[in-house]
Amino acid sequence: MAKNLLIVESPAKAKTIEKYLGSDFEVKSSYGHIRDLEKDDMGIDIKHNYSPRYIIPEDKQKVVKELKSVAKKADEVWLATDEDREGEAISWHLCEVLGLDPVKTKRIVFHEITKPAIQRAVQQPRTVDMNLVDAQQARRILDRIVGFEISPVLWRKMSMRNSLSAGRVQSVAVRLIAEREREINAFEPVSSFKIEAIFSGQDINNKNVSFKAEGIRQKNAEDAETFLQSCVGANYKVSDIQVKPAKKSPAAPFTTSTLQQEASRKLGYSVSKTMLLAQKLYESGNITYMRTDSVNLSDTALNDIHSNISKQYGNKYLQPRKYKNKNESAQEAHEAIRPTYIENTSVDDSDTKRLYELIWKRTIASQMSDAELEKTTAKIAISTNNQELSAQGEVLKFDGFLKVYMEDKDEEDATEEDTEGMLPQLSVGQSLTLNQMQAIERFTRPAPRYTEASLVKKLEELGIGRPSTYAPTISTILKRGYVEKRDKEGVLRNYRVLVLKQDKISKKTENETTGAERSKLFPTDLGLVITDFLVEYFSDIMDYGFTAKLEDEFDEIAEGKKQWEKTIDGFYKPFKKDVEHTLENAERIKGERELGVDETSGKKVVARMGRYGPMVQIGDVNDEEKPRFAKLKPTQSIETISFEEAMELFKLPRNLGQFEDEDVTVNIGRFGPFVAHNKKFYSLSKEYDPYSITLEESIPIIEEKRKAKEERTIKVFEKEKIQVLRGPYGPYLKVGLRNYKLTKEQQERAADLTVEEAKKIIEELKANPPKKVARKKKK
Repeated sequence: MAKNLLIVESPAKAKTIEKYLGSDFEVKSSYGHIRDLEKDDMGIDIKHNYSPRYIIPEDKQKVVKELKSVAKKADEVWLATDEDREGEAISWHLCEVLGLDPVKTKRIVFHEITKPAIQRAVQQPRTVDMNLVDAQQARRILDRIVGFEISPVLWRKMSMRNSLSAGRVQSVAVRLIAEREREINAFEPVSSFKIEAIFSGQDINNKNVSFKAEGIRQKNAEDAETFLQSCVGANYKVSDIQVKPAKKSPAAPFTTSTLQQEASRKLGYSVSKTMLLAQKLYESGNITYMRTDSVNLSDTALNDIHSNISKQYGNKYLQPRKYKNKNESAQEAHEAIRPTYIENTSVDDSDTKRLYELIWKRTIASQMSDAELEKTTAKIAISTNNQELSAQGEVLKFDGFLKVYMEDKDEEDATEEDTEGMLPQLSVGQSLTLNQMQAIERFTRPAPRYTEASLVKKLEELGIGRPSTYAPTISTILKRGYVEKRDKEGVLRNYRVLVLKQDKISKKTENETTGAERSKLFPTDLGLVITDFLVEYFSDIMDYGFTAKLEDEFDEIAEGKKQWEKTIDGFYKPFKKDVEHTLENAERIKGERELGVDETSGKKVVARMGRYGPMVQIGDVNDEEKPRFAKLKPTQSIETISFEEAMELFKLPRNLGQFEDEDVTVNIGRFGPFVAHNKKFYSLSKEYDPYSITLEESIPIIEEKRKAKEERTIKVFEKEKIQVLRGPYGPYLKVGLRNYKLTKEQQERAADLTVEEAKKIIEELKANPPKKVARKKKK
């Protein structure tokens, strides 16, 4: 038995560290948190200074039992959980559960899993930092209070399933997405006309040149035509040339949020995927700790990076830099995310390879020379009027850090300058020949919908959340159905073009696809109505400044400047009054919008939230005749659906015709669109629209699914309604909606099972249900 027991959070990390510490140490994993708040009464004793009540969840009992057993045999227990607040809290929970004294127990932290870092940490142990523990507890307790107090209010005030919930950071994130959506819906595009001229001529070296110049935007078609008319018969000369040197500097090394943003833009990764892969890289010893808001690099790392740049690219590409955080509270980590060994330009693991290479390039580029540019602006005089055209271009004189890495931009940060092209060499006084000049109608655009990356950026700008919260926040709002990530098809839009060529003006209309979006965050109707309700009745919780102020208070607790109980108390008392007021006074949440009156029945048509989601309704529940209902399409919203679009939804169910002397109908049910034939139902995939599918399209679906079901069916006992079916894990029994597993021996003789045997198997499984074990699919 090793003398020392070292406890870390993950088994992958345990394996890596054990290699570095030798036989004196045994390394075990806690598999993350080992305790959580009780579910009963929030798990918080409100009357006794918000004292938390912790329990060991059932799935952690075995882990804790093993750790207790190993800890008893060890001479000394060391705690090496992650270096952030969550990690510090896990160390404290381990002390509590294993009977260790947090004042005496050795606690070690490291920013990278390398042999020198681990050995250095063991030589410099500290004890559990209770300030960090208190900050984590304050966040956990406050978030539990918000969730447990507001969720029942939503259940009472909304006629929906009891899966509704609110969260301190999640609800604010949904509000950001909701406000952006409404801003887009309210946006009215305004057109103007962009002047573009294409010139050709000869430069001072008698070479043919062709390039684009732009004029002042014209407000409308009349102004654009007047300007083009004023250019008829004109001569064009270069009146002025300005050449200015410019520089581009590299971005700072990655923090958690900038890594999430750039991995989204460059690699198309979701925030949760980025964090999963980054954790894998960290635990295998390839990168430093992946939850950090620091841009700092250690002196050792800088020396290695500088040496690598000099060897690989030469000294002219080296420009040592020290980056500092704008955020003064960036205290939880010591370094930015970087490779642990800079000489490793890649990793063998195919899953993490692309993310690692992104981190490597960003880290190297941060210590490389500025890129040197030459920006040229040429002014072109028009002989027939006093306006000028302007041509701009840039030449890359020295690539510097661009040799390795170029940071991407979000949609809303991109500018026209980002697409500047090259200009030929021109001279003042040079005559130019106009090929053609165009006035092209262009429209203003609303702010783009958020991507996961741009939402993280916005939350960080507002001071809401911290590195460890972004991924779970986005996962939660998607899982709850308040937000969905999807694509939006573009629509065709006409635009006008006026062309001046050979002193004649012509007009034409062209079209473009506009508004197409990929992997954007859209609020659902559920998200919108809940956001409105929370903004009205819980204005503090939904206020960006208030949420950011709480984050600052958590930072103060972590620094030992404030007591966590005071922060909770200052929040809870006014919040509890809001909860009681809302329960007593708030009306039920309807999310209702009146659309018009149905001509046939004379009844009101409304769009509203129903028990199973957004819907339209003709009539009222109090009417003698029952109201009619129709579910909204996935791309429709209560806030934007028109009366005409709503009435279209009532065309279901549709009778498509007959197949095998039976009617084929299509409708939308609780679980989506389906085709019905001969009392059997066949779900439709997303490629089929129930409002336009034809009989010819539906028949192959029926035949294919019927065939698949026949192949799946081994045996049916009609009277007892027991089926013997073939599934991905082999044969099994099905009664109603319940499935019953068969043993290997029973599976082999599934076709010969008698009804008595099947009934006996079912009874035995009901009496002794098997424990859930993950099984691999049969190939």
